[in-house]
Amino acid sequence: MLVLITGASKGIGLETVKYLLSLQHNVIAVSRSPLSLTHPHLLSIQGDIRDENTIKMCKEHLEKNNLSLDVLINNAGYLVNKLFEDIHLSELQEVYYTNVFAPFIWIQQLLPYLKKSQHSHIVNISSMGGILGSQKFPGLSAYSSSKGSLSILTECLAEELKPFTISCNALALGAVQTEMLSQAFPHFKAPLTSQEMAEFIGWFALNGQKFFNGKILPVAITTP
Repeated sequence: MLVLITGASKGIGLETVKYLLSLQHNVIAVSRSPLSLTHPHLLSIQGDIRDENTIKMCKEHLEKNNLSLDVLINNAGYLVNKLFEDIHLSELQEVYYTNVFAPFIWIQQLLPYLKKSQHSHIVNISSMGGILGSQKFPGLSAYSSSKGSLSILTECLAEELKPFTISCNALALGAVQTEMLSQAFPHFKAPLTSQEMAEFIGWFALNGQKFFNGKILPVAITTP
């Protein structure tokens, strides 16, 4: 399978890349920072997902090699931890562009290559903060609401892309020991490591479309 994953330079993204490569899948890893990893099945593309040139490089590679895309994992995310009344417009825009607009645009632009696959799978990495009825926390209004938007986008796309045999699901992650968690909850120790969560995400990305479509699946022991 060919898998494209964003936010691949650290944490869950990097560990997911390692897991997929261990199974000998081909991976296009997109990240702002250089990837501290080399592998014959890995193509590393350095760039911001908000920059149209980054997605252009991915499309050129797919086009040049006449490739279909089997899995797209929208993993890149951005968090602002501030009380609602203190969030600036520029911060809100950055959260929503990274967490909502970029996945929307990447799916849209990569759709021709997803359609070429026999049964492709779009996996959006959401959050328990973006699920109705889950516990909410002060300071995360921008982040949690953006992840809620991503979850609804997932449900809409699953229905719209069904005729093309493209499944779309979201994994709403709970507490995992990452830099982002430390930013939101500085003194909290999560029960799961990035590697543990990445192995589940990698498995789900490869197999979840056989069982689910249009689902927002909680993946959480604690929140936090």
